[in-house]
This record gives sequence, C-alpha cells and structure tokens, in this order.
Amino acid sequence: MGQEELEKYVSAEEDKVIAKLKAELRPCEGVDAELEKLEGHGKYHLAVVSSSALRRVQASIDKVGQDKYFAGEHVFSAATSLEKPTSKPDPAIYLHAMKVLGKTPEECVAVEDSKSGATAAFRAGIKTIGYTGSYEKEKEGEMREVLTKAGCCVVMKDWSEFEVSVTLVSPCFRTCGGIF
Repeated sequence: MGQEELEKYVSAEEDKVIAKLKAELRPCEGVDAELEKLEGHGKYHLAVVSSSALRRVQASIDKVGQDKYFAGEHVFSAATSLEKPTSKPDPAIYLHAMKVLGKTPEECVAVEDSKSGATAAFRAGIKTIGYTGSYEKEKEGEMREVLTKAGCCVVMKDWSEFEVSVTLVSPCFRTCGGIF
C-alpha cells in the first residue's frame, strides 16, 4: 500500500472517531472550574500532551469548549508533533512539550488517567497526579493502584481535589508557573 492510500485510510478512520467524539464527548465534571482558576492566575502555561493524533486532540478540546484554555501551540501530539511519531509511555512528547514551552520537569505537573500516560510523565521527570474520575466505580480502586505504581505521587478521583493534589506533589508549583 502506498503512502497516499495509507493516509486516505488513516484520515477516514480519524474522521469517524472525531465524529463520534463530537457527538458524545463531554468534559470531566469539575475540570472547567479548575482550568478557569489556573487561567485566572495568569502565570501558568496550560498544555495538552497526548498520544492521540493532533486532529483528534484538537477536536476533543474544541468539542468540550476548552480551546480557550489551551492555545493551539500548547497542544502536543506524540503521533503528530514529533519528528518521529511515538506513543506514551515513551516520554518523548513530554520532553518535546517542555522544550517548546521552555520549562523544566520541576516546573511542571501532569495529570494522567492511564498507565502509559503516567509512566511517560514519570519518565520525563514530571510530578504526576493520577485521575480516576473517568473510570466506572468498580474499576476506580484498580486504577488508583495502577497509577500509583506507574509513578503518580497523588491520585484524585474528583477535580475538586486538584488544588490540594498540586500542593502535595509540588510545593514550589505556585511560584514556578508551569503545568501540563
């Protein structure tokens, strides 16, 4: 299969996934309030660091109305933003995002809800908060353990726990102005 034909199939698959996201996606409960607080401080660099293709990530951000928090140049895709595409748990996308934003791992906090994402952030040296609120109640305990083993310093179930979680993982965070 030639590159052009392959790209046609990839684009068609992305179109179907994006259409489903646009129809069903909604933000995690409480996340918008926390993003608004962070943006209100005016000193944080909010970024999205994902393994998904950039079109899919941007469509998700747009669908839930969070594009006002994440400037296009602060949305990073391991599949699209890197010279050599990769995927989490490879830390390359986090390392790339920090380089572009001019941040060090000590200036960053990541929030991850998967083993591969938490592992990537940990391998990049970033303090990581695990998030289990997107899981069914039956799976939440299991994911708490998985995320802790993957390197999360703190695990939260609800976004109302974010401010306390950030304070626990990075006492200097309030003065450094970095976040993912």
